[in-house]
Amino acid sequence: MDPCPFVRIVIGNLALMFPDKSVFSAFPSTVNSSSRASLLRAELERLAEKSSKFSCLKIEIHRRSSRGNSGCGFGKSGKLLGCGVVQLDLKSILENNGNSRACAIQNGWVWIGGSDVKLHLNVRAEPDPRFVFRFDGEPECSPQVFQVNGNVKQPVFTCKFSFRNSGERTLRSRSSLSEPSTSTSCFSSSAADNDQPLKERKGWSITIHDLSGSPVAAASMVTPFVPSPGTDRVSRSNPGAWLILRPGHGTWKPWGRLEAWRERSSGDHLGYRFDLIPDGGIDTIPLANSSISTKTGGKFSIDITTGPTPMTSPNSSFDLSSGSGSGSDLGSTSGSGSWAHLLYRGFVMSSTVEGDGKCSKPDVEVGVQHVSCTEDAAAFVALAAAMDLSMDACRSFSQKLRKELRQPDLE
Repeated sequence: MDPCPFVRIVIGNLALMFPDKSVFSAFPSTVNSSSRASLLRAELERLAEKSSKFSCLKIEIHRRSSRGNSGCGFGKSGKLLGCGVVQLDLKSILENNGNSRACAIQNGWVWIGGSDVKLHLNVRAEPDPRFVFRFDGEPECSPQVFQVNGNVKQPVFTCKFSFRNSGERTLRSRSSLSEPSTSTSCFSSSAADNDQPLKERKGWSITIHDLSGSPVAAASMVTPFVPSPGTDRVSRSNPGAWLILRPGHGTWKPWGRLEAWRERSSGDHLGYRFDLIPDGGIDTIPLANSSISTKTGGKFSIDITTGPTPMTSPNSSFDLSSGSGSGSDLGSTSGSGSWAHLLYRGFVMSSTVEGDGKCSKPDVEVGVQHVSCTEDAAAFVALAAAMDLSMDACRSFSQKLRKELRQPDLE
């Protein structure tokens, strides 16, 4: 199935010019150096139909100040300095997107309304085709996963949730589940191994199979989720962790590590960190570190904006149902972590995460340039499942989990 056409709008190269001609450059500590938004092409077309040829991009600048530090930035915090407005030629953006071309929208200074300050920015629209996957149920219920394009969907994966109770490492060729081994000491937590509390959530595992029944990715809980002493919450100082695994040479190979915990510093949030584990490398490479509201949910996202993203044709397709495709396998790349930041550029993936206690059927988007084989797509699906399950794993230990997530001897 073809990927879904998205349009990515990227804002960067920010600076402010004040009346005395002093220029306030966009250093990360003072002004957000870049921002981005993505729309389905169909959404942009509907917007173009409802409005005239042109629409406007409104950018609010807020002045922030704290003890010993001041600056400006986007968002709702701080005093509103003013708004910059950039006109969007929707017809031109759609035409360039249809031809797989980037489109420069603005590169220069604009006045900030209501002030005598100027804002410098670069705004561009880029084609950003993505594969879209949808879980047909909650990950702990072992659902099917569909690839979606508009109103069309087709099954591509099946999930199997289980409690890991063996160290078996051999991959089986058909639908019988092989439990991923997690005995590699460099990825386990010595504190969890040596000091087992009475309450813990451990041993969760979800394996992704293709339609032939072969395991193509897995997520395995390697560090138990345990409450901090004197509390009923998983803290940042002692997070739970998952390994995201890919098959290789008859065994599971670690591809990434996801840590999660519960935060209360700015409301109630699920904090997370995802690190890539290079094939043959020693050090992990951080790709994402943020938080999601436990009340309203949100999106887990890996988005690396360091410049123009590689142009990929929206006509590129990859048949996930047959397991065939072109391009090099991610797993064949070796060496130190330096290659990862070159390979993972622009939008990488996102997945929806519902709030605490709500029914969650994750929607997963993966950038086309990051999928060259079935195992690539399956690894991101496994990561999305682990992120979704982490919301349950970090739930207060004073609350009982649903039966699918409980081991009789633990909860």
